[in-house]
Formats: sequence, C-alpha cells, structure tokens
Amino acid sequence: MKRLLTAAALVLVSGCSGPAPEPEPQPSPDLTSPPSGVAVNPGPYEDGPFEAPADGAYLGAWIKPESLTHSGRVEAVGALEGDLGRRLDILNTYRRFEQMVGTQSDREFLSQGANLMISWATGDNRSITSGAHDRTIRQQARAIRKVKKPVLLRMRWEMDRPNLRATMWSGPDYIAAWKYVRRIFAEEKTTNVSWVWCPTAEGFIRGDAPAFYPGDDQVDWTCVDVYAGAVFQPIGKLMGPFLTWAAARPKPIIVGEYGVAKAWGSAGRAAWLRDAERTFKANPQIKGVAYFESDPEGNGPKQQFQLTGDKAAFKAFRAMTEDPYFNVADPANR
Repeated sequence: MKRLLTAAALVLVSGCSGPAPEPEPQPSPDLTSPPSGVAVNPGPYEDGPFEAPADGAYLGAWIKPESLTHSGRVEAVGALEGDLGRRLDILNTYRRFEQMVGTQSDREFLSQGANLMISWATGDNRSITSGAHDRTIRQQARAIRKVKKPVLLRMRWEMDRPNLRATMWSGPDYIAAWKYVRRIFAEEKTTNVSWVWCPTAEGFIRGDAPAFYPGDDQVDWTCVDVYAGAVFQPIGKLMGPFLTWAAARPKPIIVGEYGVAKAWGSAGRAAWLRDAERTFKANPQIKGVAYFESDPEGNGPKQQFQLTGDKAAFKAFRAMTEDPYFNVADPANR
C-alpha cells in the first residue's frame, strides 16, 4: 500500500501491476468493544519545535490530487476540507529526494494556516553517509528553513519495508544516515524541524522495525503507518506492538498514515473508522493522525483507501473530524 510522489510512482507504489483478487472471507473482527489504552505517557514530551497539543490530537491527511500540480493539489485539499466543513491541521506531502519544500502549493497552504508534514524519500543510506548527496541535503535544509514555521519531517518513512532493504541496507545504516542528515540541517541552522521516525505497523509485528530507531536524542515524534488492507483487523490490534514500544518513550505519537480498504465494504469501513477514533482517544500519547485519502493507480480494492464517495465510511470519518478532541490549536499560533 506504499506510495506516490510522481504520477508514475502512483502506479507502482505497492508493487501491484493489476487489479487485486477479491479478498478471501475473514471472520468479522470485534469493532465494538472499548479499545485498551496502551500509549498513555502523560509527558512532558520531547517534541521539538512542532509542539504536541496539551489535550486532544491534530487531524490531517494526504489527499491525492487529480494531477500533481499546484492547482491539482490546492483543489484536492480544498474539496476535502469543504466536504468536512473544516480546515485540516496537518497536510501530509510527499517529496522525492531532490524535490524541494516551498513549492507554490506549499506556500499557499502555509498562507492558509496549514501545517506541513513532509514525507521525504531520501536515497541510499550508504551514499548519503559517503557525502554523495550533501548538496541536495543542504538545499533541502535551506528550503525548509525558509518556511519559517514548524514542520514535521518524516525522513524516509517506512524504512523497515522489505522492498526498501536494497537502499536502506540495515538498521545501523539508516541510523547513520539519519544522524548525518540531522548534522547538515544543524550546520544550515534549520531549527524549525521536528524529526519524525515513522516505520510500519507490520515492522513491529515482525519485530524488525526497532532496529532502525535512531534514539531518543535524535527523534522528536514517534510515528507509525497502519492499514486495514490485506487483513481486516481493529487498528488497536494492528498497531498494538508499536504502541507498546512507543509508550516507553517520552515522545508524542503521530499516526502518519492510516486507512481502511474498500475491499471490506462500506459498513465495515465505517465501523473500523469509529473504532479507530475510539482507539486514538484511548491512547492519549497519540497527538496527531493523518488519513491516507487515496486510491493509488493500479491497485485493487485491498489497496484503495479513499473515503470520498463512500457515504457510510465518509460519514464516520466526518464525525471524527467534528469531535472537539480532534479540533485543537495550531502549534504555530500558540
């Protein structure tokens, strides 16, 4: 279910080249029982310049545009916010290694009071630490510094994915690259970044994600991407191992991407989303959530997550966006 950045990348995000087969029947999960609270660390948090709210959680999304242009991005965000009747707190945006922050659409969103979560697809870790990309890294640091507002930076999110191992190499290689990039940002005096470490829920289920953690002194927010895609289970079960791990750290949590696939039907999706809302509130260390509002091209129903057009599912999502718990102050204005 992995993603985007260019029109071509949208076709290839998950390695699927055609429609997925119909899902096999699965037992209906229990989506009505009260979720357990696991990540309940009350803080204070080490969160960097992008401050976690004292109460509640920020709400955001990635919204796939019809075209990856300035007008396409602005129209996509505006359409979803219009349907929801509110502004989103956080806009997730994806960038290739060489794509700089500060595009025309970035500037427009910032002028509207939005906050950016930058998902930056950095390259081969060993080539980073060799110095081969210093110029690109410095350019990005300067571009982000010019934003002059706190941003969340997900440096090579989902680094634990098996299909990225050829460029990630190993946990220690990723950690070395993370520290290398942070050092360059510090040299460029880019101080408006909160560093977000964001593996997959599956990586914690397998047990290999923690090996990529750079350390409490290097990370401002912990994060996880979690989907009811190939498997339809409650979100608390899917990200349970991550929550147990994150609860032991003095960091706020952001759910960087979450989604429920169209394969599981409108009623099932709505129930899953209602359970997700309860789960987020039961784990108050979760200080931000961002839905993956996208049907990546070429993906079958197990890898399509857009809620727009699904009446029952969208109603459940909108109810969450209307909850005062997910309507908190903008960190740039506090």
